[in-house]
Amino acid sequence: MFNFTDVIDRMGHDSIAADAAGAISGGSLGPVDAVVREGFDIIPMWVADMGFATAPSVLRAMRERLEHPCFGYFEYPQEYYDRIAWWHERRNGVVGLKPENIGYENGVLGGVANALAVVCSRGDKVLVHAPTYTGFTNTLKNAGYDLVTSWLQHDAEGVWRMDYEDMERKLATREVHAAILCSPHNPTGRVWERWELERAMGLFRKYDVYVISDEIWSDIVLGGSVHIPTQSVSDDARMRTVALYAPSKTFNIAGLIGSYRVVYNPWLQARLAKQASLSHYNMQNVLSMHALLGAYSDEGAAWVDELREVLGRNARIASEFFEEIAGVDFARPQGTYMLFLDCDGWCAAHGMDIDELLRSGVEVGVLWQDGRPFGGDKTIRINLALPTARLREALERLAAYVFVR
Repeated sequence: MFNFTDVIDRMGHDSIAADAAGAISGGSLGPVDAVVREGFDIIPMWVADMGFATAPSVLRAMRERLEHPCFGYFEYPQEYYDRIAWWHERRNGVVGLKPENIGYENGVLGGVANALAVVCSRGDKVLVHAPTYTGFTNTLKNAGYDLVTSWLQHDAEGVWRMDYEDMERKLATREVHAAILCSPHNPTGRVWERWELERAMGLFRKYDVYVISDEIWSDIVLGGSVHIPTQSVSDDARMRTVALYAPSKTFNIAGLIGSYRVVYNPWLQARLAKQASLSHYNMQNVLSMHALLGAYSDEGAAWVDELREVLGRNARIASEFFEEIAGVDFARPQGTYMLFLDCDGWCAAHGMDIDELLRSGVEVGVLWQDGRPFGGDKTIRINLALPTARLREALERLAAYVFVR
């Protein structure tokens, strides 16, 4: 029904993913002296947005709103809350979501910062899992909090798991007052099972730790995986957790800005509403609101279902490629559209450091991302949300010019 095959030229159209000169010079891709060689076009595979056009229902909703020439102050209509509640019931089985449970946030990271300001004091310790999304790291450091890191571990089947013993040890000894849970997890692509969330939330209850659950990836689950909302695993989790969502990752509209929180605890609702109001900048754009209304629709749901099939196929193709490269370790993503590679074995076997490996990919136009800020000494993060033909081309370049020694 929808087009996920066109290669869209995004250069010069407000896209840091495509207009990557600044990213290369700033080090986001890794080595600062990497230059794409003549004869190779760029294939953006780094920042976490997609190479696909957004859903037609989103564009239609925005165009319809643009037909009216006035863009003054506005209140959220009941339809805004109804669509969010409908989406969560249809996609995640959540029932009883009311307008008072929903609050606007300018972005998920802004929501993280607001939630931490309510439940912590500056200088408090906050538990995060590693590998860690760099947005969490930067937000916590900029706001004056100390990170307490608990590393995810591979089980016998190579699946990323929480290390509950390590979590409890740190909760018991480090005076942790809040934790950030990324569900599904970025950058590993892990979709947590109910028992995993129940056990984690049991620890947070035991040590009276508030939880900020970033569920912006909740719509992007692959291969039969099922997203379990953190607030759904127990009555205590429902009252202890601030959950953050947005249509931005799902519908490729991050540039429009617009996220929201779901909170059931009345005390947290009141304190978060006050905190979010203090800057006087935490206000939604009217076009962002109409984009959400177009996204959270029957047609938008059908678009997401088709998108997930494309992303699942891309994840399978990329996984099968890297499984053939000795010394590259990873877990097949169950959610998100990111692939997190540990290239330590390959670098050691070929006498190459990670900067050289990153550079060799960028030189042939494969703009993958330095994974070290997320965790690990020789890691790379790759975005798989692009037309399958372009993914295959990128992998062919890696096979011919990069993983060849």
